[in-house]
Amino acid sequence: MQNAMPQTYIGQRKTINYEKRQYNAGTQNWKIRQDAQGRMYFANNEGVLVFDGSYWQLYPLPNKTIVRSLEFGSDKRLYVGGQDEIGYFSPAKNGQLAFTSLKELIPKADQEFSDIWDIASHGNEVFFRSHDKIIRFGNNKITVYRSRSWLFLGTYQGKLIAHDEQKGLLTYVNNNWRPFIDKKELPKGFYITSVSKFNDTSSLVTTAKDGLYLLTGNKLKYFNLTGFGINNHQHFSAATALDDGTYLVSTYINGIYQIDKNGNVIENIGKKEGLQNIFVRFMYADVNHNIWLGLDNGIDFIAYNNAVKHINPAVFKDGGGYATALYKNNLYFALSNGAYELPVGNTTDLSYLKSNFKQVAEGQTWNIAAVDGHLLAGRDDGIFEVLNDKLSPIYNSTGFWIFQPLKNKAGTPLIAAGNYYGVRLFENKGNSLIDKGSVAKYYESARFVQIDSNNIIWTSHPYRGVYKLNPDNDQIKTYTSAQGLPSNLNNFVFKVKGRVVVATEKGIYEYDVKTDHFKPSAQFKNIFGDRSLRYLQEDNAGNIWFVQGKSLGVVDYSATPTIINFPELNNRILSGFENVYPINANNIFVGSENGFYHINYAKYKQNIHALNVYIRKVKVTSTTDSVIYGGYFDHVNDNGKQTASNTLTLGYKWRSLHFEYSSPIFEEQSNAEYSYLLEGFDQEWSAWSKKSEKDYTNLPAGNYTFKVKARNHQNNESAVACYTFNINPPWYGSVLAYIIYLFMIAGILYYLYKLQEKRHIIKQQKELLIQQQKNEEEQKQIAYLHQLELERSEKEVVKLKNEMLQSEIEFKTSELASSALNLVQKKEFLLKVKDELQTLQKSGKDMVEAGEIKKILRLLAGENKINEEWEQFSIHFDKVHAGFLTIIKDRYPAINQQELKLCAYLIMNLSSKEIAQLMAISVRGVEISRYRLRKKLQIPTEINLFEFLFDIQRELMK
Repeated sequence: MQNAMPQTYIGQRKTINYEKRQYNAGTQNWKIRQDAQGRMYFANNEGVLVFDGSYWQLYPLPNKTIVRSLEFGSDKRLYVGGQDEIGYFSPAKNGQLAFTSLKELIPKADQEFSDIWDIASHGNEVFFRSHDKIIRFGNNKITVYRSRSWLFLGTYQGKLIAHDEQKGLLTYVNNNWRPFIDKKELPKGFYITSVSKFNDTSSLVTTAKDGLYLLTGNKLKYFNLTGFGINNHQHFSAATALDDGTYLVSTYINGIYQIDKNGNVIENIGKKEGLQNIFVRFMYADVNHNIWLGLDNGIDFIAYNNAVKHINPAVFKDGGGYATALYKNNLYFALSNGAYELPVGNTTDLSYLKSNFKQVAEGQTWNIAAVDGHLLAGRDDGIFEVLNDKLSPIYNSTGFWIFQPLKNKAGTPLIAAGNYYGVRLFENKGNSLIDKGSVAKYYESARFVQIDSNNIIWTSHPYRGVYKLNPDNDQIKTYTSAQGLPSNLNNFVFKVKGRVVVATEKGIYEYDVKTDHFKPSAQFKNIFGDRSLRYLQEDNAGNIWFVQGKSLGVVDYSATPTIINFPELNNRILSGFENVYPINANNIFVGSENGFYHINYAKYKQNIHALNVYIRKVKVTSTTDSVIYGGYFDHVNDNGKQTASNTLTLGYKWRSLHFEYSSPIFEEQSNAEYSYLLEGFDQEWSAWSKKSEKDYTNLPAGNYTFKVKARNHQNNESAVACYTFNINPPWYGSVLAYIIYLFMIAGILYYLYKLQEKRHIIKQQKELLIQQQKNEEEQKQIAYLHQLELERSEKEVVKLKNEMLQSEIEFKTSELASSALNLVQKKEFLLKVKDELQTLQKSGKDMVEAGEIKKILRLLAGENKINEEWEQFSIHFDKVHAGFLTIIKDRYPAINQQELKLCAYLIMNLSSKEIAQLMAISVRGVEISRYRLRKKLQIPTEINLFEFLFDIQRELMK
């Protein structure tokens, strides 16, 4: 697809070229039609070609011959014809177009014929024209009208007419062809190619070599074309009327001509104006009044009804567009490479002005504006006035951006001119402008300048803030974020609704005189919110045009304030130097990176119409792709809705589906967006997306309705298109399966019943046996009770034995405690002996008295009993502790008697102090003994000594 722009008018229409490699069918396209949903149909060399805005699809004839004509019948079928073939396309059960041949209804003698060149629908009948036959189809019957040469078949003012080379023009009346215009009244070699409406009473007739005629009643009148050196005897192929009261006429060798109602050629559109091929076989105006061309090689679409046009003639040399001004019946344009002038006539839509530009000056021109009777140009080299198509210098010491009128206290008319180094005043003397110098000591670049109701000058710098300049006293004040602005950056002053406002990164701000601060504008907050705005411009109707980022929009105040966006201009406006020049509702000029754009705003709003969206294809993708719906229900040419009869039920294994959908927004298809919902599965509508397909996989069994809606760049939504389908449950979840389950459950219940009945009989038999065995059971019960009594007595004996053992253990424990106490007493005895010996040592006597020695001997007499007492203690200890000391001695032969004592005392859970007293050592000595014991017992450091010994004791107690 290629885009091109015609250039005879200044407004360049958008032309889209669809090449053969894109639509992937034959080169030649002969006839064009559009159905009720907006899809386009083309009679193509390889079949019927269908375009829905997103996808192309080819439907060939069974015999693969050329389709040269097609037409919708009153029965909403699409009738087509090829060589030796006529028939119609209508939806099959799966919603795809299928061809039904009518050839078998034709008498055998007439079943051979050449190409079908024309098809016409008249009443409930359809007529097909080949070279020597006209075939009528109606009431499922065929009638053939023969001639040596049928040259044309078509409709005129509700009549069906045909051109017989021998008889002239005929009209169809009461199943017969009757004379309409006799051959002798027609020019020699007269060959009609098309008949189209000219007005309510006349039609425009195109011919192969005799020019154009007006047909009124049964009278032909020659319609002479003049201008552009047009050849009235070339091959004209078709004609159509445009909305503006003009007409298009297509040719085989010169593209198309636009003519007025008097035959004056306004424009010739060929390859240089955007067509890919000037051999135009057919022309068709669609429902949106845009033009489709069937070419000898390709298809073209011309957006004749588009309200947005590009103005970039060759003289502009692709310069950036900075400003536009209408002054004294001339339109002026300021560009990066110069200033240009264009005469303005009595044209409502200025985009239809002839491209007669004249250069006023070369070089960078920042602005051009009509101010208080002067047409001023701000340029890189100064400020100039445009006089007699030339620039007259006013002040050229610096570059100038902008001009605004104001008055000083004395009422003197002035012009404030923002320049590279501040704001300069010029007194308006009527015929001349007198320099009055700069305002205040302000030396910043003043590209944005506005005058408020008190004749105060407001200017802004994108990086430093907003400035207030008083021309009467040269006072200056700066406003930044400290004075209420959201930032010091990107603040731009403009004047809308009679007030100076600041467009900021956080919406629109206004100056509050009382606080001498800026604050968010209450008036515009509900409209713009916190949008980051770069440009504002109010038109004569009170609408506010604005730029956000690189996008243009307008707040329409014709009713409730509504924002309308222009995505056609996204990223195309001149960023950083945005400018909108509204003349009236039909003429809005917008500066762009290359030239300008023209918006017919009134027409743009009219073009906001209802959209169509359709589901073009549904495929099952569970295993191999299989189309289950091809985009049509009952008829081709209608807005058919799905009914119960064409609602499909799918098997469980076909539960993965692929949906494709489209909307016939041909001129702005790239801006179409879609939202979908699968009712029965999705919880809410999807987000808007440009994607025109959706997949669902492994859907559960149930009833579903796939819904899709479209919207265009004007946020205009379509009605919802729907496709309903059902997915059966798997075999194990089907109704038949549940019936089988029911029978199975019933069988199981019956089996359980019979089983229970059998058990009941067995139970009765058992009850009889029980009665017989009652006495035996009683005897057994007595025996059992006797046995229990014996067991109870035996348990009592065991209990008494346990109690005796417990008493013995307690006695042994008491003895052990007594032994331990005796050991403590022995220890105290030894300490006394020690004290006596120490006393003798301290006395210092050389000789010890015999009495003293005897006293000590008596004390030591009991020493021999110590070991005996230890032996007795160890015996008692082993009895109580299941031979603990014996086992320790056996397992660890290297252990001595002192260490055995330590083991015994530890098991008794004595403290280190108590152990020190029993062993006649210090507490430190106890710790050393514990350490040595650990070494001999080979106990790791992480294991507690007491727990180790206690584990051995527990082992023995088991």
